[in-house]
Amino acid sequence: MPTLFDPLTLRGVTMRNRIWTSPMCQYSVLDQSGVPQQWQLVHLASFAVGGSGLVFTEATGVSPEARISPRDTGIWNDEQRDAWKPIVEFIASQGAVPGIQLGHAGRKASSWPAWGFTGRTGTVPVAEGGWTAVAPSPEAFGDLDVPRELDLAGIDAIVDDFRTAARRAVEAGFRAIELHAAHGYLLHQFLSPIANHRTDEYGGSLENRARLLLRIVEAVRGEIGDELPLFVRFSGSDWTPGGWDEQQTATVAGWAQNAGADFFDISSGGIAGGIRIPLGPGYQVPFAEHVRSSAEVEVSAVGLITTPQQAAEIVATGKADAVMLARELLRDPHFPLRAAHELGEQLTYWPPQYERARWRD
Repeated sequence: MPTLFDPLTLRGVTMRNRIWTSPMCQYSVLDQSGVPQQWQLVHLASFAVGGSGLVFTEATGVSPEARISPRDTGIWNDEQRDAWKPIVEFIASQGAVPGIQLGHAGRKASSWPAWGFTGRTGTVPVAEGGWTAVAPSPEAFGDLDVPRELDLAGIDAIVDDFRTAARRAVEAGFRAIELHAAHGYLLHQFLSPIANHRTDEYGGSLENRARLLLRIVEAVRGEIGDELPLFVRFSGSDWTPGGWDEQQTATVAGWAQNAGADFFDISSGGIAGGIRIPLGPGYQVPFAEHVRSSAEVEVSAVGLITTPQQAAEIVATGKADAVMLARELLRDPHFPLRAAHELGEQLTYWPPQYERARWRD
């Protein structure tokens, strides 16, 4: 089995290790333009300096209406593309692979950001920068407004939004693309019988519910060419009876691989409020392990992975091919450098500016 610090190659791209930065929403585009700001540069650059093998952006909207909140980043126009370029270049200059997560929030769109608006909940009004959300079915999430049900022309437009966003991502220099099909956002809404009650070719059977995702995988693969890896983030479970589960995830991951995807980032939850999730160290790792073994695909695990020893065990025992860290990297952006010391690994990619701080026996 590989170790945490062995490289991993997907298509024409090699990650220097298997500790990767998970996409993390920041809600920091204060002018609501979708253009990444200095915050994105400093935030993402810190993980590249700290030794991550792959650094993913936050969920980035493929259209204005795709954003979770008005403060999200986007990549639906050339100004946004060009603003991503220096961020991408710096990440790559530090030896990490720059990746972008492309997302559409669906019925969870146009919501108030997670910080800066104390007491504001529900849907952001149009007069304050909000918009009407769309979804597979006209059913609201929590206290958000009822979304507009997508017709077939609207579905076709979303496929095209992902395609053109992927094109701009490649032009910006990103070396890995991830489709966000987790956490109750649009692609997960189509996949899950909790949120998808359509009776046409996009609802009902698993094949129908997976149709939009597979169309987008094929469209994005056709746009980015054969060299770059394509990731899909899934929720491994809805954590509720009758919902999306790990076996459906494994089945659709196999179909997505046949359609052009390479790697699967396994998280969980997000389809509905009020569901109790039994949190604990590595609580989502079993979903990644199931998908990996059942579908025979490569996966990463995420969720309360907080120590070097825990991360190393996940990879060394074959539960996942890599680990994605989020909150632990917010606490310690240099976690990979510290992990190497604690695990007895000698790295060649310590930043020379930080060399005096390297741990020595």
